[in-house]
Amino acid sequence: MPSSTIAGPALAALSSLTPNQLIFIKSLPKAELHAHLNGCVPLSVLHQLAETYDFSKNLLSREEILSGLQTLENFSLDDIHSFFGAFRVIYALISTREALATATRAVLAQFLDDSSNGFPECTYLELRTTPRPIEMLSATEYLDTVLKEVEKYPSNRAALILSLDRRMPVNDDEGKGAAITVGEVIDHAIRLKKEGRRVVGVDLCGDPLAGDMSLLEPFITKAQATGLRITLHIAETTQNSASDTLQLLAYSPSRLGHATFLNEEAKEIVLKQSIAVELCLSSNIICKTVPSLSSHHIGYYLERNHPIAVCTDDTLPFRTSLTAEYALLLASPPLGLGLSQTEVEKIARNSLEVAFLRMET
Repeated sequence: MPSSTIAGPALAALSSLTPNQLIFIKSLPKAELHAHLNGCVPLSVLHQLAETYDFSKNLLSREEILSGLQTLENFSLDDIHSFFGAFRVIYALISTREALATATRAVLAQFLDDSSNGFPECTYLELRTTPRPIEMLSATEYLDTVLKEVEKYPSNRAALILSLDRRMPVNDDEGKGAAITVGEVIDHAIRLKKEGRRVVGVDLCGDPLAGDMSLLEPFITKAQATGLRITLHIAETTQNSASDTLQLLAYSPSRLGHATFLNEEAKEIVLKQSIAVELCLSSNIICKTVPSLSSHHIGYYLERNHPIAVCTDDTLPFRTSLTAEYALLLASPPLGLGLSQTEVEKIARNSLEVAFLRMET
């Protein structure tokens, strides 16, 4: 990702590094394990897709598309909610097979292709996305399109995680004609894995306060029985109840996303079971789920030598890159955590060790 698209804490940390420190970070073998497809599409690609957008389909008007693109380009890092409101523009622009393939290709290249300095952003990428059946693209077509792009890379470079949205109904009876259900996403994941496609896990994401998590057990169990790994967005807000968190931990996930507000009981479970945690520094700072980088819960896990992976979450709204997230580790306080190169190298190695690809072998 060009530095011109990086802003906020990530840019400040990145700009403070010496050339040798920057080369050190870029050359580290490391994995990106928490990147959402729709939130990582480069702005330049969205503008390109807008030029060929078929307004006759009436998904969004020309005015709505242009307004949404302007919001995506000019939003303030202090007003992240305005950005997420414009996500419907991203969904509309990648609503055809060709557009989805273009967007996916760009996201993969952003992370995996060598940059001008000869290093990719990461060694290995587990991209995640929620199947979104729409008028012009079924869930099966959506997944096949994304996977065809993922599978252009070697198996040790890229894989796909299918995301469940907490707002999804669990089945058709409850869904009453919903676009897609939890059960259907799990069935897609299992089918694709059995077919030898590059699907390695299932994610739970979406509105942190939505849904009844006790209803997920048979679906999670079914996925795990076929060898699929589980990662769960968990305890993202102070409003998430202890019972909600403990229910999710009872499903024996392999990794957790964010895990920002775990109570002591939950932390004890995570530590005892050595459940890896995906940490997204810029995301947490900008969304104000942590007051500052120095108080980020990464410190808790580093002190206990717990497995973690530093990730980007959504490169577009958080104006970051994996290199910039690692800059936040290495840069001197207050711009960064001031970790040593040895400590940063260990975090990078850790990310590869907790990758679902690694767990399959």
